[in-house]
Amino acid sequence: MCGIVGYIGEQNATPIILNGLKRLEYRGYDSAGVAVLEDGEIQVRRDAGKLGRLFTLVDSQPVAGKLGIGHTRWATHGEPNARNAHPHMGATGEVVLVHNGIVENYLELKDELQAEGVTFNSDTDTEVIVHLVERYLSQDVDLEQAARQALNQLQGHHGIVMFSSRQPDRIVAARIGNAGGVVVGFGKGEMFVASDLPAILEHTREVVFLESGQMAVVSREGLAMNGLDGQSLDYQVDTVAWDPVAAEKGEYRHFMQKEIHEQVRSLTDTIAGRVDFDNSRILLPDLNLDADFARQIEKIFIIACGTAGYAGMVGKTLIERIARVPVEFDIASEFRYRDPLVTDKHVVLAISQSGETADTLAAMAEGRARGATLWSIVNAVGSQAMRIADGHITMQSGPEIGVASTKAYTAPLVDLYMLAILLGDLRGVLGEDERRALVAELRMVPEWASACLERESEVLAVAEEIADMEHCLYLGRGINTATAYEGALKLKEISYIHAEGYPAGEMKHGPIALVDADMPVIAIAPRDPWYEKMISQIEQAKARGGKVVAVATEGDTVIPTLADHVLWVPETPWMLSPVFTVIPLQLLAYHIASLRGLDVDQPRNLAKSVTVE
Repeated sequence: MCGIVGYIGEQNATPIILNGLKRLEYRGYDSAGVAVLEDGEIQVRRDAGKLGRLFTLVDSQPVAGKLGIGHTRWATHGEPNARNAHPHMGATGEVVLVHNGIVENYLELKDELQAEGVTFNSDTDTEVIVHLVERYLSQDVDLEQAARQALNQLQGHHGIVMFSSRQPDRIVAARIGNAGGVVVGFGKGEMFVASDLPAILEHTREVVFLESGQMAVVSREGLAMNGLDGQSLDYQVDTVAWDPVAAEKGEYRHFMQKEIHEQVRSLTDTIAGRVDFDNSRILLPDLNLDADFARQIEKIFIIACGTAGYAGMVGKTLIERIARVPVEFDIASEFRYRDPLVTDKHVVLAISQSGETADTLAAMAEGRARGATLWSIVNAVGSQAMRIADGHITMQSGPEIGVASTKAYTAPLVDLYMLAILLGDLRGVLGEDERRALVAELRMVPEWASACLERESEVLAVAEEIADMEHCLYLGRGINTATAYEGALKLKEISYIHAEGYPAGEMKHGPIALVDADMPVIAIAPRDPWYEKMISQIEQAKARGGKVVAVATEGDTVIPTLADHVLWVPETPWMLSPVFTVIPLQLLAYHIASLRGLDVDQPRNLAKSVTVE
């Protein structure tokens, strides 16, 4: 996950930026760089790999100045190498910038710029931004105006920081959407900019967090805040504690809340570099999968534990529906004890956030012993589950500090969707029109996630109504059965409320006996192929005096007449719906636990990585 640091003042910017980047290493990255204004010229130093390589480069090629920006990059467009590392500088050498996020319309913008004679020096989407800024700067406007004109052409979610040698008295920073956080820190005769608070905490306690659509023009004396429409805006300066843990939380009360909101960013990074929208293809090179092998696969065994397991349940539906490959799902801790019928014609696909889960590793070893090909979907790069696999997909979620997983649940759902498309394509069972339609739907994933998060206040209102409950029943059907399991697990993990997830059709086979006015029923009922069945389940719960909270598709006119409360999600394709139906349930569990005064990030008896069987 990308990190940004910027400085303007009287000190040498280089060590401040490098030390700030060091404090952001916990986010994960694959290349890094700095740009400093030295004697009126922008000097850039950047390299692939860890920060140690950048430190060595700066030692051998020193650079010093009182204005600079730096970046740690998690590759999205283009390989993780020095050429694609940030910062990026324009053709005139007068503008340099760093960027978190994805320019969703970068191909159109790149074609437009190339038609004007612009030469690109990287494979990144970020480079179009700096060329756009230069285009407008050449029209005799200042950096702020040029930046505003450029940023208004971008689609997607972004955090962007830039400066120009033409106007060495300022840094321009902007936030668009939910993917790229930006915080500005106040010093005495100096100012700081960062994507995350830990980068600048040692220098300042007075900060301003940019909201979406805001642009800050930062000088040594302070800042001016404007909207992307040019309107002047007021801002609030917050005082933060000298506490590194609190600093990493930034503007959020808990890590879990922060990580729920980071899903726009993690889903953006999950898709980035893996989807060729022009040709409607999925690119998963680390899986080492070709057409010959794809056609030989007779069955896939998905193995995982806990939250990763529920992602695997969704994956079973996706792979069977899209790629037409039979899939068995197993809880990893049970896999090797049932004497599974695994052969060398099979794939064992492990899903693990830590990549070190003992039960999952043992199940992978069992698959290996029986001749299966091993694949893994992991969040921790370099983990055991990645190293022993024949092919892998990294979640691109970035670290999770909160024990209860959130963004490392939704990311593998998208990974599994992309895997299903790739398998279907390679096996020749997916027609071109269907493939193009499925791939095109990925464009909207970050936007749909953002729409869910924008309704957090509505979720909080529901949480306040039911926070005192002692039991809860979650119901889902079809692909959203796993959402019911995951929603119940989140509530159990952090609020200690007894909750059960059930396939909704099974309610009448026992659980309905528990339904009464004191036991809320959470019904996952988006407009999908099981919608009418879920309406029936809601009616059955209401007939027994149950209080129903429904997750429903925006615009639904039936659900509000039946349910006591509605948690709205945007209209999405049904195969991607679990990515979004779970977000209000994450928020619901979080706010209930918070209202009950519990330790949301470190619930009792639980650990982030389960390294024992």
